[in-house]
Order: sequence, then C-alpha cells, then structure tokens
Amino acid sequence: MMWQIMTGSYYRVSPDQGETMSSSLTGKLEAYVEVKASAEMFMDMLCNRPHHVSNACSDKVQACDLHAGDWGKEGSIICWSYVHDGEAKIGKEIIESIDPKNHSITLRLIEGDLLKEYKSFVVKVQATPSPKGEGCVAHWVTEYEKLNEDVAHPETLMELLAGICKDMDTHLTQA
Repeated sequence: MMWQIMTGSYYRVSPDQGETMSSSLTGKLEAYVEVKASAEMFMDMLCNRPHHVSNACSDKVQACDLHAGDWGKEGSIICWSYVHDGEAKIGKEIIESIDPKNHSITLRLIEGDLLKEYKSFVVKVQATPSPKGEGCVAHWVTEYEKLNEDVAHPETLMELLAGICKDMDTHLTQA
C-alpha cells in the first residue's frame, strides 16, 4: 500500500492481496479531498447536475452530456469530454447506484478512451460531513482491471479527479 500527499488530498493504491503493484492487473485508488461545500451541495452537483461541472473546470472538463435516462437517476448514461495528460478524451458511464442518504454515487465506464487500457473501470464517490464541522470530505475510489501489465495504474487520473473536485468546490462556495 502506498500513500502520497497531494494538494489538500491524498490517495492510496491497493493491489490485490499478496500481489505487488507492478504485477497486479486489478487495483484500487482512493483519494480524500477536503471540500468547503456541504456534502449535500457537492453531491447534488455531481449526481443531479454533472453537466455544470464543465462550468467549474472548463480546462479539465469540456462537456457532460446525458445520453440516456435522466440526470441523477440510476441506469442513466452520461458522456464526459475531458482532458487527461494533455489529451482530449471521452468517457461514457452508466450510473450504477446513487445513495442520497449517504451522499454517494457509483459509476461504471462502458465506453471511451480508458477502455483502450482497462478491461473495467468503476468510480465511487462519497461525501461525508467534515469532522471539523464545516464542509465535507469527498472520498473518491477507482476500481479497475488493466488489460495487461504494461498499462500504468491510473494515478494521473486520480490527480485529475481530485483537481476537478477542488474546482467544483470553488465554484460551489463562490456561487
């Protein structure tokens, strides 16, 4: 297990039991990002208004379009246009679950650039009220299976998600 400090957040990489990071095809990365916005505000934007994320961080996310279903509903399909490692990318996700009580959402990638390197890719986000009494902590988890050992673990993608999270927070708290 490896811990690394990032701006206002940290993440952990966990290979499968008994495997090292270099030999594991499956993995999990976790990031904790402190947010000034409430858990309700943060998750409302992420679950019900993800198409507003590009307003918060247009340098990272160019668009978020609804392809099927309704915003904030399980089974809906969302397509993201974003920049990762300096390249324009596309990702289409299905909302697997939303838990308003626990401020969480689970999304599974079903099409897009990441599937050129990963067999499966799931993103889970949960916002919990901050123990400091103001704001929340956004817990991001990515679970994935690489197509082969030459594919890197997606640390730079986790950095991108943490950056998007910070930009969303700035947008929400200045609005």
